[in-house]
Amino acid sequence: MATYGWIGLGNMGGPMTANLVQAGHTVRGFDLDAGAASAAAAHGVQTVGTIAEAVAGADVVFTMLPKGEHVRAVFGGEDGIWATAEKTTLLADSSTVDIETSQHCHDESAARGFRFVDAPVSGGISGAAAGTLAFMVGGEESAVADASALIEPMAGKVIAAGGPTAGIAAKICNNMMLFIDLMAASEGSQLAEQLGLDPKVFWEIVSVSSGHSWAQQTWYPVPGVVDSAAANRNYDATFRADLAHKDISLALDAGEKTGVRLEAAQLAHRRFEQLIGEGYADKDCSLIVKYTSPDGGAPGWDGTGTAGTEGSSETTGDAAPAETRKA
Repeated sequence: MATYGWIGLGNMGGPMTANLVQAGHTVRGFDLDAGAASAAAAHGVQTVGTIAEAVAGADVVFTMLPKGEHVRAVFGGEDGIWATAEKTTLLADSSTVDIETSQHCHDESAARGFRFVDAPVSGGISGAAAGTLAFMVGGEESAVADASALIEPMAGKVIAAGGPTAGIAAKICNNMMLFIDLMAASEGSQLAEQLGLDPKVFWEIVSVSSGHSWAQQTWYPVPGVVDSAAANRNYDATFRADLAHKDISLALDAGEKTGVRLEAAQLAHRRFEQLIGEGYADKDCSLIVKYTSPDGGAPGWDGTGTAGTEGSSETTGDAAPAETRKA
C-alpha cells in the first residue's frame, strides 16, 4: 500500500481520495476549505493543516486545484511542495491548467531533483465518485509508468499521452470539444421541443444516433431526462460556468499560439462570458441553454442564481494560499 499526499479536496479531489482510501492506501490531504476537508475526513482521509504535513513521507503527491496560478503557488511557495517534499516523492498535477504552467512544473521539478507528471482527468464528479475517470498522463516514460500504477484505484482508464505537457494538451483539446458538444445538446434539445418532440423520446433517438455525445448523455439540459443533469436541480453546478470559461479560454489561447482557427470554441466562450456577465458564474455551465430558447429561459431553471466570482469555490478543490485566491 502507498502513502499519498493530496492538495485540493473539492468536488473532484474529495471522491478521488475516498477511492484511494477504500483501496487500502493512506491519504494525507490538505484544503483551506474546512467543509471540503471535513467531508474528506469522513471518508478516511487524514486531513492536515499544512502542505508540509500532507507531503511528508509520501510516495506520491497529487494536486487538484482550480487554476495555474494556484498550482504555481502550491508548488513554489516558501512552504510549498518543492520546499517540503522528499526528492524520492513522485509529483503529479491533475489540475486543468495552461501549457506554460505545466511546462514550468516539469522544468522546475527536474531542476530541483523531482520527477513530475501532468495527469489531468476526464469524467467529471460522477466519474470521480465511481472511480472511472480517464487519466491522460504526460512526462518522462518511467515517471508516467510509476504514476499510472498509483492512479489505478481512481481510474477506469489510464493513457500515457506522451512527453511533458502531453496530458494537459490532450485535456485542453478534450474539454474544448466537450463544450462545443454542450452547445449542440443545448440547441438540439430546444429545437426538438419547439418542433413538438417528446424530450425523453428525442434523447433516446440521439443516444443511438449520430448526435450522441458525452455532454448529451450526462449534461442534457432538460429536466427529467438524465439523472446527472444539472437541469434537474435548478442548474446548481456540477461544472461551474466560470470553470468552463477558464478551460475553453485555455484552448483559445493554444489555438492563437498555434495558428489553429477555433470558431466553434469562440462561440462557446462567448456564451460562458454571457453567463458570468449576468452573475451566473457559479451556476452550471449547461445553463447556456437559455441563450437558445425563444423566451430566454431554461428548462428546469427558476431564473435565479447567486452571483458568483470567477475563480471562487472551484469544483476541483481550493487549497491555494489565500493570497492567490479571489474572494
